[in-house]
Amino acid sequence: MVKFPGGKRMPMKVQNLRGKYVDSFDNIWKDMKVLLLEKVYVVNVLGYIAYNFVIGAYSYWGPKAGYNIYHMIICSGVLQQYVEIFGTVAGGLVLDHMTSTISNAFKLLSFATFIGAIFCFAAFCFKSLYVFLALFSIGELLVFATQAPVNFVCLHSVKPSLRPLSMAISTVSIHIFGDVPSSPLVGLLQDHVNNWRATALILTSVLFLAAAIWSFLNSVDRYNEDSENPVTPLLEEKA
Repeated sequence: MVKFPGGKRMPMKVQNLRGKYVDSFDNIWKDMKVLLLEKVYVVNVLGYIAYNFVIGAYSYWGPKAGYNIYHMIICSGVLQQYVEIFGTVAGGLVLDHMTSTISNAFKLLSFATFIGAIFCFAAFCFKSLYVFLALFSIGELLVFATQAPVNFVCLHSVKPSLRPLSMAISTVSIHIFGDVPSSPLVGLLQDHVNNWRATALILTSVLFLAAAIWSFLNSVDRYNEDSENPVTPLLEEKA
């Protein structure tokens, strides 16, 4: 039993439970510090944040911008959903064909994002709706091809014991620093310039930043690296 300041005592079960929670938070904090020291992982997430900044704003402001620039009745978000499916699958297939390594993943990330950004940027430069749809569709197909390689790097650039945390931090980061602030910031930009075409071009240029962040990085693949606390598969355990 542990005494409280008032003379009361804490039951041993409560004390043990509190100790477990303290130990858990302590372990998470230690893992966080180790994770944030993984340069390749951090740079990968930074590029992902810049990428998601654009995608989030496209999703939110796309219909309004499309209507104001091209008088589109079709919501660009609908187009984005279909392109996302094909782009994501295509990105995974291409990475498998290239041989799945961190180096190849970064090459695919930077190349697909850069070329996709060119198509998306060029799309907003044309006044024709049909030219815009053609170029923008190709651009988004390339941009969404990054989904497989970016998550591949998140998993393969850290120790096996950090893989769950790496994915969790990546997901939280791209929303907190990416698509959540992008919509209001783009709205403020539009209020300032009062020109949806200019706003769309400025927003799209952030994709070039993402491509630059993902360029020229290499790392040792740590996916199969022995963990400090390896987990024995159940089948082996029974055997």
